[in-house]
Amino acid sequence: MTRNELADVDREALIEMILVLQAEVEALRLKLEKNNKPPSNSGNSSQPPSRDWKGNLPAKRRRHRHGPPLGHEKHERKFVANPDHIVDVKAKVCAHCQTDLSQETHELVEVNQITELPPGQAEVIEVRQHSALCPGCGLEQVGQPPDGLEMHRTFGARLESTVVYYRQEQHLSYQRTLEMLQNVHGVEISQGGIDQIMQRAGREAVKQVGAIQAEIQHSAVVYCDETGSRVEGQNWWQWVFSSAHAVLHIIRFNRSVEVIRDVMDGHEAEVWVSDCLPAQLLAPAQQRQLCLAHQLRNLQALIDRYPTYTWPLEMQALFRAAIHLHHQQEQLAPPQFQTQVRKLERRCDQLLKRTLRRPQARKLLRRYQKHRDALFVFLYRTDVEPTNNRSERNLRPSVIHRKVIGCFRSGWGAKTYAALASVIHTAALNGTPPFQAILNLFAPPALPFPAAG
Repeated sequence: MTRNELADVDREALIEMILVLQAEVEALRLKLEKNNKPPSNSGNSSQPPSRDWKGNLPAKRRRHRHGPPLGHEKHERKFVANPDHIVDVKAKVCAHCQTDLSQETHELVEVNQITELPPGQAEVIEVRQHSALCPGCGLEQVGQPPDGLEMHRTFGARLESTVVYYRQEQHLSYQRTLEMLQNVHGVEISQGGIDQIMQRAGREAVKQVGAIQAEIQHSAVVYCDETGSRVEGQNWWQWVFSSAHAVLHIIRFNRSVEVIRDVMDGHEAEVWVSDCLPAQLLAPAQQRQLCLAHQLRNLQALIDRYPTYTWPLEMQALFRAAIHLHHQQEQLAPPQFQTQVRKLERRCDQLLKRTLRRPQARKLLRRYQKHRDALFVFLYRTDVEPTNNRSERNLRPSVIHRKVIGCFRSGWGAKTYAALASVIHTAALNGTPPFQAILNLFAPPALPFPAAG
């Protein structure tokens, strides 16, 4: 419309036209914001780093030489004090005149150590059980083999532990496990044989799960998280409950608070560390600590979308300052530390009183106002961490296992995996390597030969 035409329109019609245009502009603005939303990555969402887009490094950051940087201190492999084998290399004849040197005195001029693996071929042990008649009473007496050489056993404990280690820790499929055993160890075994070994390991691991669960129930601080799992073609969930002394894995068909209540069985933690999943917020605990790593990513998503918006930047800086203060607590005198804590608390209260107009920012603001007491518990307790990274680290192998294996083809497979993960991760807290933790589930190894009883 021209200016003259608009001048002839009455006031009410002009108001109506302006309102319509305003609604259209707002709709276009929302559409533009939606289309211009920054892509999700591991820095602004829960997306794993493996799914991030990897761009090419700029030319100035590319390394044009191999090896350590210039000026790097040289490090050499240390010699082993007691090598398993010593090979003396002496000249037998003179290379110039062919004179025999076997009886001459040789002087040591250089020593080199080579680390090598012995042949990994499995050894077959034949156990021959004998019987004899007692001359005193006439009863037949049958010799009993020692632990590890039982007559019903087909594979030794170390070989069985290797099978479980390949499947559980190295995420090998049945076919790749068969190839490893055949090509590296010279062992012929069927998938059914692997299944039987895994089931035996699972039964032994399940026996220890009760004690691990009891440790979680009586822990002052519990870290909890969950991730997706596939069982028999269905979507299930793998839960992890972590404390200072135990790690419990549970695979269930649901993601509700009932899983947490079943695990805790009436017990209450002093502090529950988790994300903002509604089920987690209903966990039985006296206090809660929200994972600040999640909050930093949520704020980063808002920053990526609105780079000039100051509130998420200030809130993110506050959380990072609190985490830094937590890490510096041992270097600060108690009065100095408490002063810094009070400053952070006051700054937080100021930021939570802001009036925000963007919906995404208001959503985070309402979250922090609602869970104000769950933001800085770690500044008042040295046994509480500011993030739930402990649980995420314990779940990471399961995520890799899911991506490599695909799914659990049976319920017992999921139960076995969770029980073994609980035993292995709990043992790791006490300094026990994964293979040794698995070996402890079986009888003593057949080699070297155990002493007969």
